[in-house]
Amino acid sequence: MRRIGALVLAVVFVVALNGCAVNFYKGKPEQAAKIERLTSQVEELEQAKRLLEDRLSQEISDKQVLLESTSRGLIITMANDILFDSGKAKLKKDAYSMLKKIATVLNENVPDRDVGVEGHTDNVPIKRSGWKSNWELSTARATSVLHYLIDDCGVAPQRLSAIGYGEFRPTDANDSKVGRAKNRRVEIIILPKDVTKKSYEDIQTKVSEEAKAAEESKVETDSNIK
Repeated sequence: MRRIGALVLAVVFVVALNGCAVNFYKGKPEQAAKIERLTSQVEELEQAKRLLEDRLSQEISDKQVLLESTSRGLIITMANDILFDSGKAKLKKDAYSMLKKIATVLNENVPDRDVGVEGHTDNVPIKRSGWKSNWELSTARATSVLHYLIDDCGVAPQRLSAIGYGEFRPTDANDSKVGRAKNRRVEIIILPKDVTKKSYEDIQTKVSEEAKAAEESKVETDSNIK
């Protein structure tokens, strides 16, 4: 019975994230209460999404920002070229206005949600920018966004985490200019309430360490071949 209850909750969560009404399940009072809380949480994120769609309408129209409701939470994906110059981790001044709009929603509409900031790159090796690898660059970019949200936008630091994934979580193939541009991005993720900052950090750190180990193994293999 516990497995059935968990499955129902999972189905409800997925359905709710896709904007469908959640009113098809009736069970024990405690189960109904869980569903009601979950529905309320999803609706809160959907409201935040609608606000962001309105305030970032120009950036979305220009394909510089993408909003997605997923099981991970509400993901705000920002194209690299609106945030940083090539090979750099210092925020462009043009990015300030956009980040302030996002921070306003974080502070006013979802003030009790934890937030993850994730940096991503394409797979083009670092050559002249001074970074050891894409790993360090993506981490520095995520941290730059985090510091701006804290220092200039007043987002509480205890809510925020930053991590870099380098080239290891692409959203598109790296075999074209368009694909590489999509992979160069920073994501701000408004987390579900049942995902604490610590649990998020633990999961992301594990994934990050596995990807880094894979990268080091690949480098060692390439070196042996040479």
